Amino acid sequence: MKPYRIHSISEMHGILNLPKPEHPLISLIDYAELVAAKKDNGITTIVADYYSISVKRGLGEKMHYGQQSYDFDDGVMYFIAPGQVLRTNPVLNDLVKPSGWILLIHPDFLWNTPLATSIKGYEFFDYSVNEALFLSEKEEMVLLNLIQNIRQEYQANIDRFSQNIIISQLETLLNYSERFYQRQFITRKIANHQVLDRLDKLLTDYFTDDAFSQKGLPSVQYVADALNISASYLSGLLKVLTGQSTQQHIHDKLIEKAKERLSTTDLSVSEIAYGLGFEHPQSFSKLFKTKTNLSPVEFRASFG
Repeated sequence: MKPYRIHSISEMHGILNLPKPEHPLISLIDYAELVAAKKDNGITTIVADYYSISVKRGLGEKMHYGQQSYDFDDGVMYFIAPGQVLRTNPVLNDLVKPSGWILLIHPDFLWNTPLATSIKGYEFFDYSVNEALFLSEKEEMVLLNLIQNIRQEYQANIDRFSQNIIISQLETLLNYSERFYQRQFITRKIANHQVLDRLDKLLTDYFTDDAFSQKGLPSVQYVADALNISASYLSGLLKVLTGQSTQQHIHDKLIEKAKERLSTTDLSVSEIAYGLGFEHPQSFSKLFKTKTNLSPVEFRASFG
C-alpha cells in the first residue's frame, strides 16, 4: 500500500479529527485527546513532511517504523524526521488508558535558525522504533517540563522573541534526549552486550567464509541490517561501549584474518590482499600498518 503523504501539521490535525492547530508550524498533541477524537480514516501508512517527537505510554497499538515494530505498553520516546515512513495498526481496547504527547515541528519553523542545520546531526532521528528511548520517570518529567514550556510559548501572543524561545527549549529537549540515549547504551548492559556478541560472531563467520574475497569487505549497512539494528544506532552503541565505530570493528576483524594468513601461510602480501577483498595491495598494506604500526612484511618477519 502506497504511503499517504501529509504535507502540513494542519492536514494531520484534520486526519486525526482534532481542532485546527494554534500555530501552523508547531503543535503539541496530548494522546488522551488524540484517542478520544480518533476516527477510522483508513490511513495506516504515512509519510509526513515534518519532524515528530513523541513519548507514548499504554497506547494499545503497534507502531512500525522502518522494518521494526514495538508495542507501546511502557513509556518510550521516539523520533521521526521528514520523509520517513510510519505505519500503525490500531488495536481497539476500551480498557487502554493512553498517555503521553507528540510534538510536531515543520522544518519551516526552524528556517533561518542554527537548529535548521544542527537538527540533522541528531542521530536518533535515524533510529528505528526497535531502538526507542526508554525513559525513567525522572527523565520523562524533565522532558515534559520542556514540552509544557513550548506549548505555553506558542499559545501566548506571538512576538519577536517567541521563535527564539521555542527553538531554545527544543534544542534543550534534543540535547537531553541525546544524554538519555547515551545513558541507555550503558544501562541496558545485557541487551547491548548481546549485540556485541552477535557482531563478533557475524564478522567471524563473514571472514571465515572463503567467498568473502569475492564479496569484498562488509559495509556498515550490511552489518547493521544483519543485526536488525539501524546503522546510526549501532555506531552510537559501539562508540559508547568500545570507543570504536562499526567500521573500526570491521577493520579489526579483517586485520585478525590478515595476521593469521601472514603468520601461517606462504602467500605473498599481494595474494593475501586480494584474498581479503582488496583491489589494491597498497591499500591493504596501508590499513595494516595503521592498525599494527608494522607493515605486513615486518609483521611476517617477526615470526622468522
